Amino acid sequence: MSSGPADTSRRTLGHYAAHAEAFWAGTHDHDVTQNLAALLRWLPDDRPLRLLDFGCGPGRDLLALKQRGHRPVGLDGVARFCEMARAHSGCEVWQQDFLALDLPPQRFDGIFANASLFHVPAEHLPGVLGQLHGTLDDGGVLFASNPRGDNRGGWSGERYGHYWDWDGWRAQLEAAGFLPLEHYYRPPGLPREQQPWLASVWRKEAGRAAAGAL
Repeated sequence: MSSGPADTSRRTLGHYAAHAEAFWAGTHDHDVTQNLAALLRWLPDDRPLRLLDFGCGPGRDLLALKQRGHRPVGLDGVARFCEMARAHSGCEVWQQDFLALDLPPQRFDGIFANASLFHVPAEHLPGVLGQLHGTLDDGGVLFASNPRGDNRGGWSGERYGHYWDWDGWRAQLEAAGFLPLEHYYRPPGLPREQQPWLASVWRKEAGRAAAGAL
């Protein structure tokens, strides 16, 4: 990748900012109940959960988590998405660049990172995962869903993405102190070559410090 981290963020966030309304129109009715269920089934069901929607976009999943009785907080790097998410969900939303995170320690029971972490360049992923590990409470759970690939990154127009296969992704998460709980491919019920999304669920390893630092 020829550009530095600041340029990677600027270009990718700029793309989403320029197409915020179109992105909402194209994604607001996507069915991600399988992914929401994958996060929640590994967490306690006897109380409202403190959840971080990492890369919340315009707030579709924030609202879904709130409607399930939980206490979600959103995070996104695009100012317009943060405005839309607050208006749509009524939830607290933080504007933070993924490559310059400042997350409170042990704040959340679970993290829902749906179609977001693939925007992190490989060289910065350990630091980002370290921040997510640190903001989870002991035993907390991370859900991630990303377009899969062959462990290489690159540009698609003005958006940067890094596309991991299962072995590459597992190595990154385990190095950051996460234990695998399950993984699957989406959309469900199709041949593998027609399932471009890799979804996975992880638990914060108790007593282990985060491996990366931004």
